[in-house]
Amino acid sequence: MTWKTLILLITLIATNAAKGAKGVKPGPTKPVYSTSLETSLRRELFTEYEVLQRPRENVKISISLTILTVNDLNIKDQSLSISGYLNVVWYDSRLDWSNSSATSQDFTNVKFLFSTEEYVWRPALIIENSVKDIGIINDKFIPMRIMSDGNIVWNPSGIYEVSCESDITYYPLDTQQCTVKISSWSYTAAEVSLEFGNESVDLSFYSANGEWDLVYASSSKSGSKSRGGISFSSLTYTIKLQRRPMFHIINTLFPVALMAVLIAMVFKLPVDSGEKIGFSLTVLLAYAVYLTMISDNIPSTSVNICYLSIYLVFILTLGATSVILTIIVLSLHFKSKEDEIPQWVKTITNKCLLKIAGVQSCCKCCENEKETEVEVLSQTALANLKTEKKSHSQFVEAVSSMDNELTWEKLSKIMDKVFFNIYIVMIVIVTVMLFLAIFVNYYTS
Repeated sequence: MTWKTLILLITLIATNAAKGAKGVKPGPTKPVYSTSLETSLRRELFTEYEVLQRPRENVKISISLTILTVNDLNIKDQSLSISGYLNVVWYDSRLDWSNSSATSQDFTNVKFLFSTEEYVWRPALIIENSVKDIGIINDKFIPMRIMSDGNIVWNPSGIYEVSCESDITYYPLDTQQCTVKISSWSYTAAEVSLEFGNESVDLSFYSANGEWDLVYASSSKSGSKSRGGISFSSLTYTIKLQRRPMFHIINTLFPVALMAVLIAMVFKLPVDSGEKIGFSLTVLLAYAVYLTMISDNIPSTSVNICYLSIYLVFILTLGATSVILTIIVLSLHFKSKEDEIPQWVKTITNKCLLKIAGVQSCCKCCENEKETEVEVLSQTALANLKTEKKSHSQFVEAVSSMDNELTWEKLSKIMDKVFFNIYIVMIVIVTVMLFLAIFVNYYTS
């Protein structure tokens, strides 16, 4: 082969390579996002989309609850009101455009779409223990975010008012545990299965309530609920609330304890003041008003008995009894001196009542009174001895009779001291027991 032939061959090969390179077409470019591209995607996805048809035979629904605030917990009506929203996620294969080979063109630059429940299938959910507007959770104005992989995120919001069985045992420093139950409606457990999301309860946006402190919020799957012999999937969210103590300590517990002590103080008032009956009736009426106020704030139930109500009834009984005892003391004080005190009364007074009234204080008081009386009697007796020349034995006998004399007036004073000591001991013991029970439960629950 000559060099001319070699040159000609190389020229032919180069010419054919150039012609081949000119004939190769570049691959199609990926469309960028535009409204027309999204419109085309919507038209392709929703042209034959059936809203009432489930995406698959069994749809798994992931639900999370976000609590924004606790509006109110009314223990009388036994209802809890909270503001929040649900985070509902499920997969719909009919709205998946992540695989470009399954669509007419490449829509992968459209990251997500927005739609509403009028055009997209959604699960029928209800708040099972709602006490207001029981119905399907729906809102046509809340958009659904449709991801490119077919996952749909829906966030219906609202004020959820649910029933809450109240435990009033330790009112007003009580702790309540309420539940929010979400259940599938119409769709059975075999058709729609509810499960918790990655974070079942979200408190990131929670705003504190002035009366109730949120202790914790948890979730538990309550299993399938049967209605009419058909099982439906259900979820339960538990919210534990504890009442803030300062308001009720200042406005309820502290005044109640002070008024309880005032009941015993009626026996410290002297009879001559003329205010014993009026004072005891005033305290009694004040306690009756407090009992009425507390009864208006707790539910009319006999399942749990409020310790504070028991305490108020007990103190109210003491107040009513103090009125009767005060009348007895007044009747003894103003009893005629001509009426002789029975011997059994003297015996009980000397053996029992003086000890209950306080031996030291009573004896000192009696001794002071006796010393005064003896001194007066001594002066009188000495004067009589000088004038009338009475014997020394008569003087001693007169002093002894005066020294051992128990009058109705003295008896009424002793009874006042006895009743005061008994009342103050009972009131202190019962009040301490009430406060211990309430505060121990508050700080341990």
